[in-house]
Amino acid sequence: MNQNTLPRQGPIDEVDTVSLAASLLFTHGQTTERTVVAAQQFGRTLGVPVRVLPHWDELVVELDHTSFSEIVPAAPLGVDMGKVLAVQTIVHQVCDGAMSTTDARPALVAAERMPPVAVLRFALFAAIGAASLGVIYGVYDAASLALIALSAGAGALIRRWQAKLGSDPFLEPLTAATLAGVIGALAGRFHLSDAQSLVAFCPCMVLVPGPHILNGAIDLARTRITLGVARLTYAGLIVLMICTGLLIGTAASGGALQAGMSAAAPAPFAADVLAAGCAVASFGTFFSMPWRLLPLPIAVGMLAHAARWALVSILSANAAIAAFFACLLVGLIVAPLVDRLRLPFAAVGFSAVVSMMPGFYLFRAASTLLELVAIGPRASADLVPALVANGATAFLIILAMTVGLVLPRMLYARFATARSAF
Repeated sequence: MNQNTLPRQGPIDEVDTVSLAASLLFTHGQTTERTVVAAQQFGRTLGVPVRVLPHWDELVVELDHTSFSEIVPAAPLGVDMGKVLAVQTIVHQVCDGAMSTTDARPALVAAERMPPVAVLRFALFAAIGAASLGVIYGVYDAASLALIALSAGAGALIRRWQAKLGSDPFLEPLTAATLAGVIGALAGRFHLSDAQSLVAFCPCMVLVPGPHILNGAIDLARTRITLGVARLTYAGLIVLMICTGLLIGTAASGGALQAGMSAAAPAPFAADVLAAGCAVASFGTFFSMPWRLLPLPIAVGMLAHAARWALVSILSANAAIAAFFACLLVGLIVAPLVDRLRLPFAAVGFSAVVSMMPGFYLFRAASTLLELVAIGPRASADLVPALVANGATAFLIILAMTVGLVLPRMLYARFATARSAF
């Protein structure tokens, strides 16, 4: 829907082009701040200085010093770093004079039509990523890793099929998590694995919407309260669907997750770092990141996991403290690098750290809650402290990751702005 008080002439086409660029960035996972900055810079280059006001389901683009405004439907439901990179490249080329303004809109339309990663690549890397997370959490036997990979790969194929049919965005994680719960329960029932809960949890960990959680937290940090709350609510509903599917699949198969289970001993250093690199590559694939971009987040993610491993295994730091310093390291490396290389911050930063998202603790809290409700007054007194501990640990890890990742970015942006003023 467009609202304006100007006739269809003059700057209208240029504003439409800016609106298209902003909506593509916003809906495909770019941070709100970078979306607004890119759109305003693009508008000035096209001769239409604009203000962009982001909301959950729309962007309002206002032409400065006029009563003109354009409302563009846009909801940040997806993550497609290939499209984000393509749009940012177009914006930079136009601003640098390497692309004419008349070629900008056709190029943006072509970027909008870019397909996601191939189905086989998506399924293969889902299997690799889930198995890698299993290694990070202490699963080493071939049977368990094969079950984890099978569950995640099959879930990825089902998600792609549902996406092709245009299904509800909450149905895809619900279905994939239900399948993971079924396979995990069957693995325990028929004694196929000694790590039954992790067989169920690890395929669900790759479904956790890390970019949406971190983007929402970034918006809150930048006082975009309404948008931040909306993003976190959307991410929370996805997590709820994952937990619900996991528990439905487990119950339907006649199994039960081990609510009180704890994570296994940390993986050896080399296994942890190599598995982290595989997990980062997998998440990069989920975000439709081009092949040529993967080496950078893989290298940064492996370095971050090495730091996290040292903090946990050598210095006995807790999970939240370790996640904070690992993400702080990522932020310090990535913040200046992405601007210099003109890469989207979300692509590099998020891919390097989302494998640290506390899916294990979230799902363990969900299974504990289910057992608490099922048993009722006869439940063990240990279940309530376990529920609180797991939920609090998940919250603290998310908070620590967000602060560690965002703080260097915000400080660098302020430093760069102050430096350019002189």
